[in-house]
Amino acid sequence: MDENLELLEYIYKNAEMGVFTMTELLKDLKEKENKIKPVVEKELKEYEHFLKQSKKYLKKYDAPLNKNGMMAKMMSSMGIKKETTTDNSDAAIAHMIIEGTTMGIVDIESKIKNYKDTADSKVLNLAKNFLKALECQIEELKKYL
Repeated sequence: MDENLELLEYIYKNAEMGVFTMTELLKDLKEKENKIKPVVEKELKEYEHFLKQSKKYLKKYDAPLNKNGMMAKMMSSMGIKKETTTDNSDAAIAHMIIEGTTMGIVDIESKIKNYKDTADSKVLNLAKNFLKALECQIEELKKYL
């Protein structure tokens, strides 16, 4: 697969899953008094931004929009439901999001490193901005641990 498409598809799928999981999480927190809700809402907007940007680039490359499978979304939804039912404290929610975000950071850092010399500079910048956004999310979430 072309490195540009691989980077873009990774950002697209990761952002799509981020939109899905943050939306599900906000549904579960709707009637609760969690102080972390504005942070989750901010993260949702960031994921929506990167979903839109990656979609725009993928269309430019005439690439298909390969969304995450229903099984991955169901597993994510069930995991969120289980975690928030077991412990819906801000610390527990921050920990859960940090774990998922950390996996995303490791993956995107690896892709950026592997393709820094071959990917289009605009695609690489989008990937770097996505990485920076994920890192900032973790820093903001650490306040709730």
